This record gives sequence, structure tokens and C-alpha cells, in this order.
Amino acid sequence: MATQLAKQADQGRILSEAVVRIAACWRLTNEQLGAILGLSSATASRLRSGSVRLDRSGKEFELGQYLVRLFRSLDALMGSDDAASISWLKTANLDLGGRPIDLVRSIRGLSDVADYVDDYRAQV
Repeated sequence: MATQLAKQADQGRILSEAVVRIAACWRLTNEQLGAILGLSSATASRLRSGSVRLDRSGKEFELGQYLVRLFRSLDALMGSDDAASISWLKTANLDLGGRPIDLVRSIRGLSDVADYVDDYRAQV
């Protein structure tokens, strides 16, 4: 039982650190990061400082996993060029019906954008 709790805490730490790194790479504000994860701006700030971690049993953990999935797929498409990824996120996309950076603020939008990038990546 104790090992299971330690494993879950470790998963929360790892995902939290990954999400914070993505936010830094994509220059997301605390408000944007919070909206993506379903957290307040203040909680997003505490996540960045390391005083809060994503909880394995919470919805924010699942949304963090989607964000990592999107990051990894977009990073592979853009050849690890953060500036190109940021540009893609901030540019209107006719297929998606808006700017990806705005769409990922909802659960449905985050899922749709991640699926779109994965589908595009599969064609390459």
C-alpha cells in the first residue's frame, strides 16, 4: 500500500514538472495554464513554484497528460523548434475552427487539438 502511494506521488511530481516545462517552452501565462488544466491562476502559479503537484486522482492530472501528448506530437512535427510550435499554436487553424492556443482551454478543445496533431503526424 505504501509503495502504491509513493508511486502515485512520484507520477504526480513527474507530470507536474513536465507540465511546468511545457508552459515555459510555450510561454503560457498562469491564467492560460490554469485554464488548460482546470485550475485557478493562483494554483497554476503554485504549480510552477513546485508547492503544488498534480494529483493522480484529479481531472487536472488527466488534462496534464493530454497537454504532454500534444506537446510531444507537436514537438516531433516541428523538429523541436519551440518558436515554430508557438507560432502554430497562435495561428488560426481553419480545420480546427480557431487558434489552437484558445481551443486547448476546454477539455474538448484540448482533446481535439491533440487528436488533430496526432492525425497529421500519422500522415507524415
